[in-house]
Amino acid sequence: MNKKLLFYLFILIAVLQLAYAFEPQQIISNSADWQDVYSTLLYGKLQGKPSYFLVSSRHSTLLISQLPKTEKRIWVINSKKNPYIIGYKGILESQGFEVEEFSYDNSNLELAKKLEGITKFIIIDDSYGYNAISVAPYAVLNNAYVLFANRRNINLIYSFLESVKVDELLVYGQVDREVKTRLEEFNPEFISLGDRFLNNQALVDKYQELHKKINGEIKTQVILTNGEFIEQEIMSGVEPVVFIGRDNVPDQVREYVRNSGIEIGILIGNELIGTATFIRRQLGISVFVKFAQSARSPTGPISAVEDLDRFYLPRYILGLDVYEVSYNKPGEQLFVTYQNLVALSSFLKGTITLRYGAETQTIGDVDPIFIDKNEYKTIVYDVDPVTANEITAEIFTIFGESPKSLEYTLRKTVDVGTVSILDNSEIDILRVMYDKRKGQFLIEIKNTGEVDVFVDLELYDLLINDQLETYGPGEVTFIRKGEKKIIAVDVPMTDEDIENNPVVKIHAYYGERKRSLVKVYSWEGPYSLTGFGYMAGQVIKDIGEGAITYGPILIIILLLLLILGMKKKCPDCGEINPLRAKKCRKCGKKI
Repeated sequence: MNKKLLFYLFILIAVLQLAYAFEPQQIISNSADWQDVYSTLLYGKLQGKPSYFLVSSRHSTLLISQLPKTEKRIWVINSKKNPYIIGYKGILESQGFEVEEFSYDNSNLELAKKLEGITKFIIIDDSYGYNAISVAPYAVLNNAYVLFANRRNINLIYSFLESVKVDELLVYGQVDREVKTRLEEFNPEFISLGDRFLNNQALVDKYQELHKKINGEIKTQVILTNGEFIEQEIMSGVEPVVFIGRDNVPDQVREYVRNSGIEIGILIGNELIGTATFIRRQLGISVFVKFAQSARSPTGPISAVEDLDRFYLPRYILGLDVYEVSYNKPGEQLFVTYQNLVALSSFLKGTITLRYGAETQTIGDVDPIFIDKNEYKTIVYDVDPVTANEITAEIFTIFGESPKSLEYTLRKTVDVGTVSILDNSEIDILRVMYDKRKGQFLIEIKNTGEVDVFVDLELYDLLINDQLETYGPGEVTFIRKGEKKIIAVDVPMTDEDIENNPVVKIHAYYGERKRSLVKVYSWEGPYSLTGFGYMAGQVIKDIGEGAITYGPILIIILLLLLILGMKKKCPDCGEINPLRAKKCRKCGKKI
C-alpha cells in the first residue's frame, strides 16, 4: 500500500515538474515588428515576468550577458515573417538556458489568448505607434491588455473579446468606424479628442486617478517622451508617460504640466533635450535624462556605456520650408510662401519679424493654417509701408499634424525681395456636390476675372468619424479666363458623416501665379448629392455639347467625302471608274 502511494506521489511530482518546466521565468521577443515587441513586453508585465526584446541580429548575443543565469526557463516569441535571428533557441540552450519557442503571425492576439484572469482591455489602431506608448503605463497599472484593431481584423478581435469576460473596454485615439460599431455591445469608454497630446493628457489623468485610488496619492514623477520608441522603463507602468513635442512644447502641454502636480520628469533618450530644457526652465519641474546603460561586453578597464535598448516605431516626419518672402509695394503687403516638403498635410503658425534699417515690425498668424501635402502656400500680411531697399525677415514658425499639435519648429532668416504685383484674378464658387459612389466633393469654380487663374481648395472643419478634419485636392488647378472647372477633393464619407455635415466650409486660394495664390475666397453652404460618377457624366455631357456645336460641320464633311469616294462601274467590262467619268477608261464605252 505504501509502495503504491509512493509511486502515485512520484508520478504527481513528475507531472507537476513537467508542467512547471513550461512556465517561463523570462520572455524574449525575437521580431522586427514593433507590435510583436510591444505585445511581448506588455504580456510579460501582466504576467509578472521580466521580458526583453532584440533590436538587431548582433543584439541577440549581447542580450545573453544581461539575462540572469539563475532564471533558466525562457520563452522566445518569434515572428514568423520578420525574426531578427533564426535558431535563437539553440543559441540560448548552448548557454545553459531551457527554452520554449512560439512563432506567430500575430503575437498581439495570440499572447492575449494565453493570458488568464485579464478582464480589462484597451483598443488602439495599429497605425499610430505613439498611442501604444501613451496607454502602456495605464495598461500595466490597471492590469489591462492592449489590442490592435482595424477594419481588417476587427472580426478576429470581436471573436476573442466575445470568448472572454470583459469588465472594462477603453477605445483610445482614432479608430476605424467599423471598429467602433463592432465593439458597441461591450459598452466601451472612448478617449478621442482629435489631438494626440490631448488624448495623452486624458489618459495620464486616468492613470493618476487610479494611482491615487491604489496608493493614496498621485504620481509626481513622470516619463517625458514623444511616443517614438519602446523602452523598458516606458513599459514598466511605474510612471505615466507625458508627451512633450519634438522641437516645440505645444501650449496645451505647457498648461497641463504647470497645473498637474508633476514635480519630476525623466527624459528617455536625449533627442528631446531642447523641449525638456524648456520645461525645466519655464515650468519649474526637475528633469533628469536617461540616455545610456552600462556596456554588456566591456572591452577595457574603464567601464564603457552603451545606448539604451530602444525599439523605434513608425512615425510621421513632417517637413516645412520657406520658399519665398516678398514685399508688395502697391498693396503694402508681405507675401510669405511656404513649401510643404513631404506628402503629409500639416498645420503651421508663423511669427515674422521684418528688419529694415533701424526699424522693425512683427506680424504673424493668430490661428493655425492648413498646408496640404507637397503644397506651396502663400500667406498675405498687411504691413506698414517700407521704404528701405534692404529688408530681412526673421521667421519662427511652429507646425505639426493638427492645429493643437504644433511640435516642430522652423527658424530662418531670409532676404525680402520687393515686387509690384497687381493681381486681377477673380473666381466664384458656383455649386458644391458630393459624389457618394466615388467619395468625392466636387466644387465647380468659374473664372470671373480678366486673366487666367490658379486655384487651390481647402475643405475644413468636416466632422469625419467624430473627428474634425481638413482636406484638399493635393494640387493646384489652372482655369482659363471665362472657363468653369470642376475640382474633385477625396473625402470618404458614410451616411452618418453626411448627416453630421449638412454644410461644407471652403477656403479657395487663388491668384495669377501658381506659387503665389495671394487671394482667398471663403464659401459656406449646403451641397447636393450625386452618386453616378459626376465627373464621367460631365465628360459625356461635354462631348454632347460639342456634338451639338460641331455636328453639322462634321456631317457636311462626311457627305463630301462620301461623294468624292463614290465610283461608277462599266456595264460591259466591269471596270471601276471615277464618279464623274463619262467614258470607261478601259474599253472606252460611254457610261
